[in-house]
Amino acid sequence: MQKKNILLLLFLVIVWGVNWPLSKIALAYAPPLLFAGIRTLIGGVLLILLALPRWKSLRFKQLWPVYLISAILSIVFYYGFQTIGLQYVPAGLFSSIVFLQPVLLGIFSWIWLGESMYGLKIAGLLLGFVGVASLSVGGFTGSISPWGIFLALASALSWAFGTIYMKLRSDRVDTLWLTAMQITIGGLILTFSGSVTEQWGDIVWNGAFIADTLFISIFVIAMGWVVYFKLINEGEAGKVGSFTFLIPLISIGSSVIFLKEQITLNLVIGLLLIVCSIVLVNVKFGHSAKLSSN
Repeated sequence: MQKKNILLLLFLVIVWGVNWPLSKIALAYAPPLLFAGIRTLIGGVLLILLALPRWKSLRFKQLWPVYLISAILSIVFYYGFQTIGLQYVPAGLFSSIVFLQPVLLGIFSWIWLGESMYGLKIAGLLLGFVGVASLSVGGFTGSISPWGIFLALASALSWAFGTIYMKLRSDRVDTLWLTAMQITIGGLILTFSGSVTEQWGDIVWNGAFIADTLFISIFVIAMGWVVYFKLINEGEAGKVGSFTFLIPLISIGSSVIFLKEQITLNLVIGLLLIVCSIVLVNVKFGHSAKLSSN
């Protein structure tokens, strides 16, 4: 993997990791669907402004179905299932199921994208999920709702399917315009849903909420999704997905800083498992290297 892509991966893992505690802070000032809609809509508008110089590549009349499907899978379903599902199950359990996504992405990339699959890669993907589960085991308390489990799995599936769909359509669309349109359309749908079910008057427009929302909109939503799809387009989706196992680790670490949460033995164990997972998925050893080269 090129040095530039490694730096982009590092950026992505960090901003998507700190997104969790920052979102938790912001939700103290706003209802969930309206907050999800506001942050994605701002991010989408910023990307549209960035993409305007290449407006001829938009081809909205021909490509609107692609933009709409991508928005529903990667934005509306992913954030919508996530926001609603967290009300039914502990956050740790929910997040560990959501980060089944790299495992699903690795399998789907093998089935639909023809990416290589071998024993060590499978073991690495599963090991990464176990590492995420270890990080989240502290959240395995309280009542567990089957509906919440379903929504967590639906969130992971929608993210994986959205990534695969984007990869399959990447030769037809401009990546920047696809990212801008899916986030904007998704933001509009989420904002409308929030406007129907929640109250705008419940939002506290203070400095903390505005700063938090702008940071998430610019770095997590706008820049984060552009980097993610750029990496997916330039490399193997399964390998890029394996690095997202680090996101819960960054999330927990930043929660220690911002929310004064404690470091536990689960955190250390999860870190070791995740590092082993990334090595197994991204480094070919002996027989596996020969198989993948044939």
